[in-house]
Amino acid sequence: MARAPEQAMSEAEVKSWLAANLPSWRLEDGWIRRTYKTASWKGTLMVINTIGHLAEAAWHHPDLTASYAWVEVRLMTHTAKGITMKDLELAKRIEEVVQWQPGKEGGALEGTPAGDMRFSYVKYD
Repeated sequence: MARAPEQAMSEAEVKSWLAANLPSWRLEDGWIRRTYKTASWKGTLMVINTIGHLAEAAWHHPDLTASYAWVEVRLMTHTAKGITMKDLELAKRIEEVVQWQPGKEGGALEGTPAGDMRFSYVKYD
């Protein structure tokens, strides 16, 4: 499904792509959306900063809504008046980074300690 980065996709195309690649994301009211649950305000701020870094590097900017223990990400390409591959690719990168759990991969990076609220970050899916 190769498309120009700024060409809006049909609702069916977006839903199919999300189902195949990002099942935790949804299409709603013209945006693709995902809510990340966090363990605390500290985790919420870390998720926001992570998304901010990725979005700025991609030069594509999401709308964010946050509270003490959650962050909602919304993506849409305003110039295309819809969802484009730019939105889907940024969503995929956000998902990869925010949901990354190095402790489950093995290797030298152990990940944050499980069960200790002092170090809790994201409530992983």
